[in-house]
Amino acid sequence: FRLALIQLHVSTVKSDNLQRACGLVREASAKGAKLVALPECFNSPYGTQYFKEYAEKIPGESTQKLSEVAKECSIYLIGGRSIPEEDGGKLYNTCTVFGPDGALLAKHRKVHLFDINVPGKIQFKESETLSPGNSFSMFDTPYCKVGLGICYDMRFAEMAQIYGQKGCQLLIYPGAFNMTTGPAHWELLQRGRAVDNQLYVAAVSPARDEKASYVAWGHSTVVNPWGEVIAKAGAEETVVYTDIDLKKLAEIRQQIPILSQKRCDLYGVEMKK
Repeated sequence: FRLALIQLHVSTVKSDNLQRACGLVREASAKGAKLVALPECFNSPYGTQYFKEYAEKIPGESTQKLSEVAKECSIYLIGGRSIPEEDGGKLYNTCTVFGPDGALLAKHRKVHLFDINVPGKIQFKESETLSPGNSFSMFDTPYCKVGLGICYDMRFAEMAQIYGQKGCQLLIYPGAFNMTTGPAHWELLQRGRAVDNQLYVAAVSPARDEKASYVAWGHSTVVNPWGEVIAKAGAEETVVYTDIDLKKLAEIRQQIPILSQKRCDLYGVEMKK
C-alpha cells in the first residue's frame, strides 16, 4: 500500500495551515496514497508560547476538518500533532487518526515530553505547558497494524519494542526535530527502531522555516525493516510517497529471525498499562 508523508510549511495562521494541509491530503489521495500522515504541529507553530493560544478540544475545528477530508478521500489520515489538546484544564501534544469513514480511530498523547538542554545550542521544556500522555496508541487497517509516537517518543526504544510485540508492522512518528538534534539523530533513530524491531518506520516533519522561533529539521523519512532509507524529503514543503511492502518485511523476519530468538528467560520489556 502507498504511504504519503506531508511535509507542510506551517504559518502562524491556523486557517491557512488547515486549508493547505487538507489540499495536500487530497493531492496525496489522488496519487494513490491509502495512508497519509501530517507532521507534528501542523496547525500551529511549535513553541511553548503558542500551545495555549492554539489549543482546542477534541472534537474541535482542526479534528473536524481532518475527519471530513479523511472521509472525502476514503483514506486513513494521521493528523500529526494536529493540535495542542485542551482537556480538563491540561494541555497535551496530541495526534489523532481518522479512518476512511471519518471516524476517530486513535488519539495519541505524547508520552515523553521534550525537556532538553544542550548548552550553547538549544534549550526547550515542553513540560512548562504540556502534560504527558499515559498510554500506547495503535490502530488496525486492512493493510497492517500501525503504532503511533510523537517526536521525542522515538528516542525510547522500549516503546517501539512494545508496538512490535503487539503486532505493529509500521510505526509512524509525527515529529519536529530541530537544527541541533535533526542532523545528529533524526535518521539514526528511525533506522535503529526499524532494524531492532524489523518493521517499517516513518517520521514526518514540518518543512523548515528559517524565520521561525523553532526551526524544524525537515527531511521526512521512511525506513524499511532492513534499516534502509527508502524515501526522504529535503527541507522544503513537499509530499513524500513510498510503497510499503509487507512481503519484504516477512522475508527479512524469516532470514534473520531475531523476534523468535529473544532470550525471554533472561530479559524482557512489558507494557504496564
